[in-house]
Amino acid sequence: GLFDSQKKRPLPVVPKHIAIVTSPTGAAIRDMLNVLGRRNKGVPVTIVPTIVQGEAAAPKIVEALEKASRLADVDVIIVGRGGGSIEDMWCFNDERVARAIAASPVAVISAFGHEIDFTIADFVADLRAPTPSAAAELVAKNSGEIQVKLENLLRLLKNSIQKYLLNENRRLQLLSTQLVDPRRTLL
Repeated sequence: GLFDSQKKRPLPVVPKHIAIVTSPTGAAIRDMLNVLGRRNKGVPVTIVPTIVQGEAAAPKIVEALEKASRLADVDVIIVGRGGGSIEDMWCFNDERVARAIAASPVAVISAFGHEIDFTIADFVADLRAPTPSAAAELVAKNSGEIQVKLENLLRLLKNSIQKYLLNENRRLQLLSTQLVDPRRTLL
């Protein structure tokens, strides 16, 4: 049931707070922060550091995922690392990591290595990104695109309000023509 598509959580349209579970010193975190900063500077990002390689990595990743899900206002978590051999990424095939991803109360994006790298964590995550940079692009909408959408919505709202007011004004005018001067009925 961990791979069940019915259990996949949707990503927020505009995240309030992004948590990244990865090594704080690898190239992957620099790439993700660069993309997030370029696309949408206003979204807070918290790095939850962990080791992402070796025998001790799986329990540390589980611990970091649990910490990330408890952060205030976090509504999406990216868990990942840069490329490497299958042995380097083996910790993401660990059942404990898979269960921690499935148990997360917020959406999780997996971002491991290169496009050709797959781990069990990819199949459990709510969304698999082909690379760490791609994960950052998927989660953070371009602020320019958001601005254009907001401007379009504002224009539609203004047009709708103007149309409503015009219709109400016409109705009021029609009703006012049906009014009878009370002095006429009294005479």
